[in-house]
This record gives sequence, structure tokens and C-alpha cells, in this order.
Amino acid sequence: MGQFANVAKVGDIGDGDLASFDVAGSQVAVANVGGTFYGFGDVCTHMACSLAAGELEGTTVTCSCHGSQFDVTTGAVRRPPADEPVPSYPVRVQGEDIQVQV
Repeated sequence: MGQFANVAKVGDIGDGDLASFDVAGSQVAVANVGGTFYGFGDVCTHMACSLAAGELEGTTVTCSCHGSQFDVTTGAVRRPPADEPVPSYPVRVQGEDIQVQV
């Protein structure tokens, strides 16, 4: 893992929202679940759709393309057709900055 990189301000990603960022060449989605931020791979392992374009319910993101579901806290698959997890990235808040480590 490398350095933490600033991706957004705390107020930029509302509770229950998702956003996608390019962090050191990796597409990383950030989810806000009740004020806690989670970082995970933004590319669905089924058909390479953006997970940040999907829907977040609790800690589960549903891909808008074919309905695969992933746990935003770990990247684990919760529902097929995807069968490979997405990577999980450490996230921290420093002041008002959301930072992701890849």
C-alpha cells in the first residue's frame, strides 16, 4: 500500500451516497455509510461497470448493470452474477479531507 491521497471533502459525499475517484491509476469508489467512509474497487468484476453508479443500501452496493452486490466494507461478493470480490482500500478522514490509500 502506498501513501494516502486526498479524494474529496467530507461534505462532498452525503450519507448513503457513492463517488468514484482515480487514485494513483486505480478507480476507487467511496461510500458514506452513516458518516463512515469505505473505499473499494469501482469496477464490477462481472462486466466492468462502475459500482459508484449503482445503489447503496446499508453496506451493500448493487451494480446498476446486472445486479451484482458487494459489501463496501470488505469488497466481498454478496450476490452474483459477479463471483470475484473487488479490492478494499483503507480510508481515513483528516480534518475535512477524505483520504484513500492504494
